[in-house]
Amino acid sequence: MTMKKIRKNYPDLAPTIGNYVRAIRTGNLLFISGCTAVGTDDEHKDVIAQAECAIKRISGIVKDQGGLNSDIVKLVIYVTDMEDFRPRLSEFNNIVEKYFVGEYPTSTLVMTPGLAKATLRIEIDATVVF
Repeated sequence: MTMKKIRKNYPDLAPTIGNYVRAIRTGNLLFISGCTAVGTDDEHKDVIAQAECAIKRISGIVKDQGGLNSDIVKLVIYVTDMEDFRPRLSEFNNIVEKYFVGEYPTSTLVMTPGLAKATLRIEIDATVVF
């Protein structure tokens, strides 16, 4: 049995910068490709400002799909400079608390040598179960 896949881009909320789709929904699952601060004032700010921008974009996509932040079950967080991020982990955790209010997703933190644009310091993708 093949499940229908609905692909959707969000050019006003979280524009893509390549040949991929921002989100794919199949049944009660939603997969959101990596969100960054690209195209916003936050793109040229620090990792924490960029992190909040990315999570806000993810939250907006989930809301558009009829969900809540508590439906987000997994985040994968890619940072370009772990030494910059580690001392600011409590600031990042405050952002997570603001958006998830105790109903936290699972998460994985990975360091990567770079992202799609040199100005980007963090990228976050999400998996959602409705």
